[in-house]
Amino acid sequence: MEEFSKNIIEILESVPEIVDEFFIEVTEAVDVFADELQNTIGMEIEQYLQDMCEAIFELSVVFDDEFEEIWAETDPIFTDPVEPTPSENSACVGCRHYHGHVYGGNLFVCGMHPYGWDTENCPDWEADKG
Repeated sequence: MEEFSKNIIEILESVPEIVDEFFIEVTEAVDVFADELQNTIGMEIEQYLQDMCEAIFELSVVFDDEFEEIWAETDPIFTDPVEPTPSENSACVGCRHYHGHVYGGNLFVCGMHPYGWDTENCPDWEADKG
């Protein structure tokens, strides 16, 4: 009986060591798998991005002439400002709110009165701080 007890105690004492070895081996296997997976996925993502960039570059070369034609036909985004005169938007002369840019063929006078004020005295007129 004493021999049996010694055997059981030896077995129980060796269990933590066996469990440690098991988890060390599992950890090493997981690390190897994770490294391989990371390398594989990283290379696939890099290849995908490279293919996409090449495709976009090829399209830009193919459509470059067409883009130039389309761009030439559009109105410029930024135009020179249109200054108010005594005959056009006279209520806006010297006003700090005057914007005076053309968008889509329409003059945008100011935020309060996008199409301008009809009379000589605008109620929102403020002196330009320039």
